[in-house]
Amino acid sequence: MAKRFGGRFSPGMQDGNLNPVPAAPIRHRLAGRPKYVTIAALPFLFGAFFQDPAGMAGSLAAFGVIASAMWMTTEGLAAEAAYQVRRVARRPAIPRKLFGSVLTGLGLGLGMAEPGSLAGAGVVGATGMVLHWLAFGADPMRDKGMAGVDDFQGGRAQKMIEEAETHLAQMRDAIRRAEDRWLEARVDRFAATVEDLFDRVRSNPGDLSAARRYLGVYLTGARDATVKFADLYRQTRDPAVRASYEAFLDDLEKDFSAKSRRLLEGDKTDLDIEISVLRERLAREGVRAAEPAQLEPPRTETARFLDGLLTPDRDKAR
Repeated sequence: MAKRFGGRFSPGMQDGNLNPVPAAPIRHRLAGRPKYVTIAALPFLFGAFFQDPAGMAGSLAAFGVIASAMWMTTEGLAAEAAYQVRRVARRPAIPRKLFGSVLTGLGLGLGMAEPGSLAGAGVVGATGMVLHWLAFGADPMRDKGMAGVDDFQGGRAQKMIEEAETHLAQMRDAIRRAEDRWLEARVDRFAATVEDLFDRVRSNPGDLSAARRYLGVYLTGARDATVKFADLYRQTRDPAVRASYEAFLDDLEKDFSAKSRRLLEGDKTDLDIEISVLRERLAREGVRAAEPAQLEPPRTETARFLDGLLTPDRDKAR
């Protein structure tokens, strides 16, 4: 893909702001494999029209099931990629890759099924499920960084975060209408700051009440402002409007960063209180920190032998 050249002395960059690098989209390293499996299943589709009605129906069903399996697998890979990049994440609610594996085996079984050879079709289907697992792996089956998090509070926080992620996605879609890659990258940078706040709330859902206004009102306002700006800027290309929008994003990004820092400082204060309370309880129960033991440095056999020879002489001198 062509990339617009921009640098320090390019038009519109005289203020010293370099063209930021757009944030790379979250993409699984195996995201390109499902389409090749779908292509490999095309003989079922094309060969269906050269068979009797029963064979045609079976071949078309086989291709449709395999294509559905690859779509399900693609969704599972996307969910796994989002799970991997987050510090705190819940396992996917639906094991999409597992369902994709089952559908792959079913599709291959349908494609190979013939009267009197159901056992062979079953073997082929089972083999397809195993090969799918070897090619795409398994779904994440456990939460990450969620130890000690209340399930009810975590569910409320996750629901609020999902709504906020929808606002961010709409904000990204709106800025694309401005047809300016620099602004798209600027919105991506703001989104990265917001996602840091998401991680704070995921790790400590008790902070949801403090961050609710940011995840709801402020993001909704940012989305609406971005929609209006994109429509206006696409028609006028007014640099004053652009500068006003960029200043708005700068101020909003600073507010979200400051909120994340305050939440982190609050977590540190809570930790200090927990540690001090535990120390007071241990002190009341008479438990003290043990002094480090004074260990004798290791001695060689020669040193011990010489020390044994000299010890009697020392006792006589006394």
